[in-house]
Amino acid sequence: MSRPAVRDVYVVDAVRTPIGKFGGALASVRPDDLAAHVVRSLVERTPDLDPARIDDVVFGDANGAGEDNRDVARMAVLLAGLPVSVPGVTVNRLCGSGLEAVVQAARAIALGDASVAIAGGVESMSRAPWVLQKPERAFPAGHQQLHSTTLGWRMTNPEMPAEWTVGLGEGAELVADKHKIDREQQDAFALASHQKAAKAWAEGHYDGEVVPYAGVDLARDECIRDATSMDALAKLKPSFRKDGGTVTPGNASPLNDGAAALLLVDEEGLRATGREPLARIGASAVTGIEPQLFGLGPVEAVRRALDKAGRGFADLTTFELNEAFAAQALGCLAEWPELDPRKVNPRGGAIAIGHPLGASGARLAGSVAHQLAAAGSGTGLAALCIGVGQGIALVLER
Repeated sequence: MSRPAVRDVYVVDAVRTPIGKFGGALASVRPDDLAAHVVRSLVERTPDLDPARIDDVVFGDANGAGEDNRDVARMAVLLAGLPVSVPGVTVNRLCGSGLEAVVQAARAIALGDASVAIAGGVESMSRAPWVLQKPERAFPAGHQQLHSTTLGWRMTNPEMPAEWTVGLGEGAELVADKHKIDREQQDAFALASHQKAAKAWAEGHYDGEVVPYAGVDLARDECIRDATSMDALAKLKPSFRKDGGTVTPGNASPLNDGAAALLLVDEEGLRATGREPLARIGASAVTGIEPQLFGLGPVEAVRRALDKAGRGFADLTTFELNEAFAAQALGCLAEWPELDPRKVNPRGGAIAIGHPLGASGARLAGSVAHQLAAAGSGTGLAALCIGVGQGIALVLER
C-alpha cells in the first residue's frame, strides 16, 4: 500500500495577547479566557472560514494545575463560541508547549488527518495555584505543605539525581560557567532585548499581530523597559548564586501571563479562508540534553531542524530564539558560530517581551511568520530551551 502524499501546511494568520507581567494587567483574567480570546480573534479575522471546518484546536500549557485544568484547549473552543463539534487537545512540553502544539497540528494536516487547525498556547503564571498533596493516611495530625505551581521543580521524585534537579536559575549559571559568559555580557544582551522590543512597538511591527484583551488596559507588552540602561542593570543583585552569581532579574525572563495562536491549513483549507498565507511550515525537531544544562537544549534541535529542511544558518532571514535567560541564549549562540547574531530576535525577545511558559512557542512561531510575510520571502526559525533538559525548533518558509 502506497503512502499518501505529505501535504504542505500554511500559516494563514497568527495573533497573541500583549504579554502581562506577574500580578499585572492580565492577572485578573483566567487562562481559559485568554486562550478563548486568541482563538476567537483568529476566527473573526478570517470571516470567509466557516468555524465548523476547524478540525482540531491544539494548545500548549505548561502548568495545568489551576483554571487551565481539564483540557484548556477544549475549554477555549467552547468559551470562544466555536461549534461544539470542534474538538480540542492540550499538550505539555513545558516551555516548548506552544511550539509543540504548532508541530502537532501541522503534522496532522500534513498527513491528511486535518485540513484546518488552530494551534497555540496559554499560561497565567499569576493565577497558578498552590497545590496540596493528599496525605498518605487519613486525618493527619501535623501541618501539611503547600507547593507553588508558578514555576520550577516541586514534589520532586527522590530517585532523580540531585545534579538534575537544580533550579532553573542555577542551570543558567551553569551555562554561563561552561561558556565563560560574564555579567556584563548578559546585561548587554538584556539591554538590547528591551531596546529592540521598544523600537519594534514604536515602529508598529506588532500592530497586526497583537490583539488586546477587552476590558483590560494593556495595549503593549508590560515588561518592556524603554529607559533601562547598563548602569541600572548593573545595580541588580544576583538571584541564584549570592557569591559570584551573574544571573539577575534584569538578565532573565520575567514571570508572565498571555496567549498566542496560529491558524494552520492545507491547500483546500487555504482556499476556504480566501487569504494569502503568511508562511509555510517546514521541518521541526525536538532533542534531549542533561536536565541541568536545559538552556543548551535548542543547540542540537536547531541543527536537526535545519538539516531536515535542507537549510543552513546562512539561509535564515530571521530567528526567534526564546530568551529564558541571557546566559542561556548566549550559550546557544556560542555553539552556533555560523549564525549571524543580528538575525536573532530582531523585534526583541522574552527578557523584554515576557515568557508565559505555555504560550511562548506559539508567540515565537507567529512572530517568525509575520516577519517572513513582511520580508516577502525567506526562511525563519523558532526555537526554545525546555526545563528538565529538552530543546525544540521549527523552520518556516515563504
